[in-house]
Amino acid sequence: MTMMSAPSEPHRAVRAWLIAVAGLIALMVLVGGATRLTESGLSIVEWKPVTGSVPPLTETQWIEAFEAYKKIPQYRELNAGMSLSEFKEIFWWEWSHRLLGRFIGVAYLLPFLFFLWRGGLSGELKRRLWLLFALGGLQGAVGWWMVASGLTERTEVSQYRLATHLVLALVIFAGIVWTVRRLNERLRAAAPARLRFTSALLLVVTFVQIYFGALVAGLRAGRAYNTWPEIDGAFIPSAERLWFETPWWRNMFDNVLTVQFEHRMTAYLLFALAALHAIDAVRSRAGAAASGALWLFAAVTLQAVLGILTLLHQVPIGLALAHQAVAIVVLALSVIQLERLAWRQSAEAQPRAVPIGQPG
Repeated sequence: MTMMSAPSEPHRAVRAWLIAVAGLIALMVLVGGATRLTESGLSIVEWKPVTGSVPPLTETQWIEAFEAYKKIPQYRELNAGMSLSEFKEIFWWEWSHRLLGRFIGVAYLLPFLFFLWRGGLSGELKRRLWLLFALGGLQGAVGWWMVASGLTERTEVSQYRLATHLVLALVIFAGIVWTVRRLNERLRAAAPARLRFTSALLLVVTFVQIYFGALVAGLRAGRAYNTWPEIDGAFIPSAERLWFETPWWRNMFDNVLTVQFEHRMTAYLLFALAALHAIDAVRSRAGAAASGALWLFAAVTLQAVLGILTLLHQVPIGLALAHQAVAIVVLALSVIQLERLAWRQSAEAQPRAVPIGQPG
């Protein structure tokens, strides 16, 4: 029997599959952002993982779905008098978001089972892929947990749960990007240890910034204090305005001014770190790491500009989604840069040879 001669051959299909899934996750994050911006996330008040994939097909079913929506506080306090056609507009956003989530689950699981049957995946890679699948299942539950927070007492979902939902989605995305990179057979890039440290710090700060950005979205904080660089009349607002809630730490999550301020300050920190990392990488002649650092700095710069424009224009949906899209790019480049600098020769790039046409 013919044996696979090139170690990388089995992983070409795996790479293509994972890249496609990462693209779908990025798309779902953007659809989720549009769902939030259009106030559509509470239009479906039940969680039906299987039967919920079929939308209302008759006028009677549409009326039933609309009547269910009328029972929640968002309709009574914000959308009373909404017509059925207006309800359908917000319904389709949320339905599309949920359908895409289901599709991602299938697009991940079926090829994964095929690759497991086919063989050629190392033990470490299989464990990582199972973990990513488990996180995907958890993400579905977190999504409903988020929606449930807005069905009884609130007119919107909890910003805490919204932030958790977004960050978990992007943790899965980052894990896939890292795994794709690990399928390459390379040696660690030669670079000073401080570059590896700053690349790791950049990734941490990127996630912190994404979390604060989700809090801003959850509180609609982007529609307040629409000036820059001043906020509430100063570059640094008064302590009395930033920390008036008790206990003090609640201001970091519930106070609209404080949440927007910390999002701005973290953006400045991220920009400064990206600039210093790029300068250091270029001066150190770090090769591919220097190019990666420059691309990352360019993406962070674009993200900052889009953030400022989004704020000044009071969060129009086009700019807001562009801001979110570039945040995903920044995250991907941060993961790639860290992986590039932390690279070691991986067992995942050494799959077990399997006879062609036979399962492993």
